[in-house]
Parts: sequence; C-alpha cells; structure tokens
Amino acid sequence: MEPIKKSPKILVFSTDKISDPGIDQAGLRKLHYSPSVYVISMPCSSGIKPRWILHAFEQGFDGVFIAADGHECSYSAKCPEHTNTIIKEAQRLMEEKQISPKRIRMAALCSVCAEPFVSHMNNFSKILAEI
Repeated sequence: MEPIKKSPKILVFSTDKISDPGIDQAGLRKLHYSPSVYVISMPCSSGIKPRWILHAFEQGFDGVFIAADGHECSYSAKCPEHTNTIIKEAQRLMEEKQISPKRIRMAALCSVCAEPFVSHMNNFSKILAEI
C-alpha cells in the first residue's frame, strides 16, 4: 500500500483590498488548490514582520506565500521595496535557523487574479513537496 501524500501546509499573507478579492474569486469559482492553504488578511504586505514568517515555520507550516500589493498599494508608494526588504530579512533569519529560503515565495496578486493565485499555490506546493 502506497503512503498517503500529504499536501504541504502553506500560510498566505494576503491584502484585504488587493489580493483578497482574487483569492475569494478562486473559491467562488471552485478553482482547485490544496485545502492546506491558510490565508491571513492584512491591510498591506509591507506590514508583515519577519518574525511572523519564522513563527509560521515554528508552528508547522511548510511554506509562506506573500500575496503582495505590488504598485497598486494605497498605503505606500514604496510598498514593493519594503515588502522585498522584509522577505530578504526573513530569508536571512531562516538561514540562521537552517530553514530553506525556498520555503518562502512572493508574488503581486490583484483583485482579479484567481487563476494566477491557484497556479502559484499549485506550483509552490510542488516545490515544497520536493524540499
């Protein structure tokens, strides 16, 4: 008997005005992605703290995905740069704890990005399964 393959557990940090509607559309349209994807909504992706990302790994998540605002952010014109700095700091902390930096991903998602969100989740799940 083959062992049951477990889907990697992914935590998604999403933004309430920009990426959340796209993620919601994926669910409303019944587009398939792993049920082990958990979404936390935030006002802006540049508000994520690197220690939150590390905490997710400590709590058993296999990967963290940042559904970033990109240049559409209404809070900060420098949101993409700030979010990128947060990711780099998180990766540095991850390496200190011997956590593969491949276990974190970021992509800008918009309010109509249902298919791209599903694609990102499916691709990230495959990457995490190989790690």
